[in-house]
Amino acid sequence: MSEAGMNIVIGGAAGQGLATIGRLMSKAVVRAGYHLLVTQKYMSRVRGGHNTFAIRMGPEPVYGPTESIDILVALNQETVDKHRGRLAEGGLVLAGDDLDIGDLNALRIPFKELASKPLFYNTVALGVLAATVCNDETILEKLLDETFAKKGDKVVEMNVDVVRAAFDWVRGQEFNFTCLAPPEEDGGMMMVNGNEAIALGALAAGCNFVSFYPMTPGTSVATTLIAKGAPLGLVYEQMEDEIAAVNIALGASYAGARPMVTTSGGGFALMTEGVSLAGVSETPVVITVAQRPGPATGMATRTEQADLDLVLYAGHGEFPRAILAPADVEQCFYLTHLAFDLAESFQTPVFVLTDQHLADSYQGVAPFDLDDLPDVARPMREAEEGYKRYALSEDGVSPRLVPGFGRALVRADSHEHDETGWITEDGMNRVVQNSKRLDKAFGLEDEVVEPDYYGEDAPDVLLVCWGSSLGACLDAMEKAENGKTMAVLHFSQVYPLCESLFMDDLEKAGTVVAVEGNATGQFAKLITRETGFSINNHILRFDGRPLTPEYVLAGLNGII
Repeated sequence: MSEAGMNIVIGGAAGQGLATIGRLMSKAVVRAGYHLLVTQKYMSRVRGGHNTFAIRMGPEPVYGPTESIDILVALNQETVDKHRGRLAEGGLVLAGDDLDIGDLNALRIPFKELASKPLFYNTVALGVLAATVCNDETILEKLLDETFAKKGDKVVEMNVDVVRAAFDWVRGQEFNFTCLAPPEEDGGMMMVNGNEAIALGALAAGCNFVSFYPMTPGTSVATTLIAKGAPLGLVYEQMEDEIAAVNIALGASYAGARPMVTTSGGGFALMTEGVSLAGVSETPVVITVAQRPGPATGMATRTEQADLDLVLYAGHGEFPRAILAPADVEQCFYLTHLAFDLAESFQTPVFVLTDQHLADSYQGVAPFDLDDLPDVARPMREAEEGYKRYALSEDGVSPRLVPGFGRALVRADSHEHDETGWITEDGMNRVVQNSKRLDKAFGLEDEVVEPDYYGEDAPDVLLVCWGSSLGACLDAMEKAENGKTMAVLHFSQVYPLCESLFMDDLEKAGTVVAVEGNATGQFAKLITRETGFSINNHILRFDGRPLTPEYVLAGLNGII
């Protein structure tokens, strides 16, 4: 364990309650003032299999997951067998006395002694873990009160008694483990995962309609929107399939709603005709695509960054779009808010491209600043006589009127049309209208989110990454011991690209390395296509696991 932080991994089978232990521990860590990053790995089954809940925590911000384990909470033998090789020097195993752990540094937990019923064994593990980490006992007791209050005072009291017994037991043990330094102060942070932050960002932007067909790992964006937004008047529809989900959202948008559609790659593949409909009808819509490995069902509960090409080229014909790819929970919130403004401002589909790792990763973040958010563009509700839905304009953006608020007729159709919305196959009109739509791309380029640059100017090695791969690259840069100067160039908007914002960084670097969670270097190829700059070195991960600093550094060893 380093002074900067520790990595806790809770492992067991689905149904053993490791996620409950992990979430309560994570909340206690955040309330104590520590920063954290949670990485969840779970199999596509209700019971059995092998799942982990990893909590990386420290007094300073933590960026990405790591492979080394400081505390391993083993709820079954498989956890010990699978992860014993990842224990750091001085690492500790917390396990029941019925498991075979060999000569590992361990605390053998007497579950039967500390709890009267197996029902409370998870609470025992939680208490032992919190005491080992030197977490505040009173914080945990308050959390248990909040968590089990609906079940009655007796249930709360029994859980609190078990936690107190676990703390007392740990205090009486002799074992070799050093606690983290306490944070200087409680930072007032909240614990939010990526999908929750996307939903909150959508609500902050005025999202009032969500449609979806459930598909891991995108579903919890919709369920969070429903839970938090329904009391605010949000309308929601779980559709019979993804085709219906995108088309009903376009209908809602035409009628004046501010919609979001949530899905994953396999579901989005069915939506591509609807994306084209949004393009030709110039109907704003925000679509969240949470990536997982494909093709087809692939690995339903794992992570990847392999749907960039799918989202970039989805929909037949030519029309503008924007693709945002948040790096962390904060960006999930703010970039989703931006997505709604871009969609309405340019009347075109805008995508929030995330992945399973970020979707399920909790972080401790400061409360989002709602007062500082810019206003989101809105359609008109009044129009002068002679209103034309697709009137020509210098920037390609026509005035969008919500139907039903006046005498003006608002036409929309999937066919090519003239300025008023009438269907036509006139060749000159086709050129004019298609060019008008494409002109909106220039405005989108003016609004591009600038990539972030970390590290030294003109470095020996420049890591180029996008989306959730940022944390692993930042950690790799800090941990590198190769004698080379390093920097990281991160893109949170992957389309359109504005080369004036980053070409100088690419050209001044010695060795440029693309770091991506896919097999073919999709973003590196996009950079080449858009700028002519070739990135010839790649670190690619596509085994369904998130990028880690160890993985990045191992890849660098073969390059420099």
